[in-house]
Amino acid sequence: MTTTGRQLVSTLTADGKLVLELQEKDFPAPAGNQVLVKMEAAPINPSDLILMTTGVDLDNAEYSPGKVVANVAPPMVAAQAGRHGKPQTVGNEGAGTVIAAGAGEMAQALVGQRVACVPGNAYSEYALADAMMCIPLGEHSCEQGASSFVNPMTALGFVETAKREGNEAIIHAAAASNLGQMLNRICQEDGLGLVNIVRKDSQAELLKGQGASHVVNSSDKDFEQQLVQAIAETQAFLGFDPIGGGTTTDSCLRSMERVAAAKLTEYSRYGSDQPKKMYIYGRLDLSPTILTPSYGFGWTVTGWLLMPFLASCDMPTLIGMRQRVVSGLTTTFASSYKAKVGLEEMLTRDAMMDYAQMATGEKYLVTPNA
Repeated sequence: MTTTGRQLVSTLTADGKLVLELQEKDFPAPAGNQVLVKMEAAPINPSDLILMTTGVDLDNAEYSPGKVVANVAPPMVAAQAGRHGKPQTVGNEGAGTVIAAGAGEMAQALVGQRVACVPGNAYSEYALADAMMCIPLGEHSCEQGASSFVNPMTALGFVETAKREGNEAIIHAAAASNLGQMLNRICQEDGLGLVNIVRKDSQAELLKGQGASHVVNSSDKDFEQQLVQAIAETQAFLGFDPIGGGTTTDSCLRSMERVAAAKLTEYSRYGSDQPKKMYIYGRLDLSPTILTPSYGFGWTVTGWLLMPFLASCDMPTLIGMRQRVVSGLTTTFASSYKAKVGLEEMLTRDAMMDYAQMATGEKYLVTPNA
């Protein structure tokens, strides 16, 4: 038995045309440990916008009910050559109610329950998901649980990564985001030092109001001086940067080295031997990452992705993370949204022009079956 519903599909052509369109799709009956979820809420995360708005000329796009046609900047067309002519579903995560399940024991146990899931096509009236990757929400609503996977698991992943690598403090950029606020609360609960980097005074006040001890504003003239002081007080030689482009990672490494070098008892032309590491986990800024290696030789810049991290975890760690998320959905892992939009409304000019800005703290929530 199949179920029919609309889902958002993104198609990029080799000549630079992007088509975002709601299409009718037949969803097959779930098999094995699959479940069929009637989707009720799904956040628009920066990672989703890669298939929707990145490099797209939204000003001059053609908007019609349930469909958008737009030109894409040539560099982005070339960078995404692997998807030319291949329709992509959109929406990494969301929440809804399980209406059917395969024969697997884990899947059957979820029938009738509200769950958070990561189907990869959450902007859809229905989605097939792996029961292993579903988080039962219990008494929590789908709106409360819509963002219970990507941001919470990422924030917990940062803390777990820091502990694995022997760090007692971390730096986080764009720290006033939903994810950043979660990380701030987790670090307070776990006794882990945290240096929060923001770009507005209002964002600094927001985090300080939530108990953050170290907040530095990258827009201040003495930004690096503030950063050096915060690193000295916390000993944060590990950082996570969602901005990617520009000088954020460079500023963090340089400030780490200033703190480390101040401890040297004698001068070394090679700099300190303090390991300094920055993980880039996003591209809020698509410009090149600027590095000015003035931080000795003991530094590393690498990437961090959620799924490879989860694959590196043993089962007790994964279960513990999931349980912690569910128990803190309305506290530690609570998310807020600027606006709610249905499937058609998310493809309107006003909505797309707004959420494409990826403004900190202004996330949209899609309600596919509203």
